[in-house]
Amino acid sequence: MLQENSSEETYGSFPPPISSPKNEQELMRPYLYLVKRALSHLRSQVSATMSREDLEQIGMLGLLEALRRYGEPDEHFEGFAFKRIRGSMLDELRRQDWRPRQLRQQANAFNQVVRRQTNLLGRNPTEKELAEVLKTTPEAIRDMYYASQAEAMQSLDELLESEMYGDDGQDDFNQLEIRMTLKKALSNLNSRQQMILSLYYQYELNMKEIALALDLTESRVCQLHKQTIIELNEQLKSQA
Repeated sequence: MLQENSSEETYGSFPPPISSPKNEQELMRPYLYLVKRALSHLRSQVSATMSREDLEQIGMLGLLEALRRYGEPDEHFEGFAFKRIRGSMLDELRRQDWRPRQLRQQANAFNQVVRRQTNLLGRNPTEKELAEVLKTTPEAIRDMYYASQAEAMQSLDELLESEMYGDDGQDDFNQLEIRMTLKKALSNLNSRQQMILSLYYQYELNMKEIALALDLTESRVCQLHKQTIIELNEQLKSQA
């Protein structure tokens, strides 16, 4: 929890507090769920260099900054705060270089192997089959699927950040138009793709839980999720 410290050094480049640190914490409390929501959107980008707890703290600071910039919360504060929280998390992930070049290269090489084996077998290869080809373990294959998936996730995050969470001054009509575009893109996905996105974002299940719910392997869910994100990205770009 944020410490109650009113020193100038603590606030850094933030706007000054709107009243007192204690009062700020009371104002923040109803909106703490926004930090959890933003964290669930970015969960695949959390790595060994940035723990869930650290990223959550960054989101808390983003919420505090939003509160100080906005002033007394009203019915429009939620959208403003979510953008600030999510933006602060993305900024920190990028600053930390959460996907080093070597990891990106490994993910690209893995994607090539998956495509080659898919063409060779005429179906999606299993974890065991890929492990045999790459001389590694099924657990390592699962990690490779997550690393590969993260690249598509970052692309969607950046697209949504620029379009759905655009300028603070966006009017209600533009916000509605963006939501309608996103809804149209989602409606073009098949039922299984929509289900995976719903379980992941709305119900905040992890890949293992989704795999159990759909009676699939965890790696297969990662693969389907990545394909869904890529397709959603393409549809959003085509409608932009």
